[in-house]
Amino acid sequence: MQKINDFLIMLDGYIGGHPWFVILLLGTGIFFTLYLKFPQFRYFRHAIDVVKGKYDHHLDIGDTSHFQALSTALSGTVGTGNIAGVALAIHLGGPAALFWMLVTAAIGMCTKFAEVLISHKYRDVLPDGSVSGGPMYYMKKRLNITTKNGRVIKTGAVLGTFFAVATVLSSFGTGSLPQINSISNSIFTTFGIKHVITGAVLSAVLALIIIGGIKRIAKVTEKLVPGMAVFYFIGAICVIVTNYQNIIPSMISLFSTVFTGTAAVGGFMGASIAFAINRGVNRGLFSNEAGQGSAPIAHSSARAPEPVSEGMVAILEPFIDTIIICMLTGLVILSSGIWTEKIENQFQTADMIFLDRVYNENDPQEKEMLNDFVVYGKPLPLYNGRLDVSDGEISTPVTLICSRSVAEDYTVYMNKLPFTGTIDVDEGKWQPASSSMTVTGKSLIHSAPLTTLAFERSFLGKWGRYTVS
Repeated sequence: MQKINDFLIMLDGYIGGHPWFVILLLGTGIFFTLYLKFPQFRYFRHAIDVVKGKYDHHLDIGDTSHFQALSTALSGTVGTGNIAGVALAIHLGGPAALFWMLVTAAIGMCTKFAEVLISHKYRDVLPDGSVSGGPMYYMKKRLNITTKNGRVIKTGAVLGTFFAVATVLSSFGTGSLPQINSISNSIFTTFGIKHVITGAVLSAVLALIIIGGIKRIAKVTEKLVPGMAVFYFIGAICVIVTNYQNIIPSMISLFSTVFTGTAAVGGFMGASIAFAINRGVNRGLFSNEAGQGSAPIAHSSARAPEPVSEGMVAILEPFIDTIIICMLTGLVILSSGIWTEKIENQFQTADMIFLDRVYNENDPQEKEMLNDFVVYGKPLPLYNGRLDVSDGEISTPVTLICSRSVAEDYTVYMNKLPFTGTIDVDEGKWQPASSSMTVTGKSLIHSAPLTTLAFERSFLGKWGRYTVS
């Protein structure tokens, strides 16, 4: 599992984590925004009228209404990106990452408009009256090369096939793994139900919905998504109102660190401006999927006489998902203050790294060294060899970094009992002898657990976590 995780991290370094990703994604959105003269702002009110069905006609071709198409697309974005994505962005990039998520959403509204419009325009209407569409269809039809002698080279078919295969693979990755991971983590944190049970139940329920095709999916999502959003909104407002004294400081920290990076606060070691931008844009895309090409597949099924009308509907998707819901989540996390606190939790193997000496976090010089290691990747000696453990306590002089923070008061367990023996460590990464070996202690937390615990910081108390779960 560790090798798979390392491979995915390496792959992300060349794709989502690489600087070209930010330039390409935002650059495309800025081009469409300028070329189309800011349609996400000029036609925002009209988009709402279209969703409300003001221009619907019963003879329009398609399988779903505008609202159903929007709900279906939102069902793939509202949830994990809002719960885990925002928390991870703040954990990695500080409050400034939330600002760049909002920028990505504002620009992504136009990107979404363009990709949905063109997908709807070049969709296929099948003999039975159903429709199929998506980027692979307009690639196949419009991205071919015609030579001077009139010969058509079907490059579009190749690109469309590549996109379709990549989308299928992505559906198992960004389309499924983060979602089930976030849901199972939230359920485990709230109810203590094992991850495998949550995964099995959700898989069965999802299968029943998917088997019914796009019409059944649309009928479920048009009821589920609005209710889910309202319930989440109420829980978020409760936290923000309870911590009202932190609203202004949270907003100041959000905007004041946009071009400076975030300094160390509490257990949080800080974040660079480059990382804040990269993680903010990365999580922003994951949250609203603008430019990813998956949402146009759902929007292509909408009943609409004009592709432009469905493109306008798509404008609302990043607005609802990122600008409203993600902003609420971000304010919940920032106002609660939990993002800088070290919380008792079970450490994830991927978040752990052992340094080859004991560092004192209270020493300014050593804290700066740790900060440079965590924030800027400046090398520090990693531990190699065996750790001596007695009754759960590591006696070997090392420093454990977990979730970008110095771990405290941690204990090693085997089958839920304090472990005694040795543990192999290779280049800072521990090699547990069994999957039943765990480490529990205090560190920063991120993703779904961070959001879940943040929602407890209101007058609702422990009940607040059920809003997330």
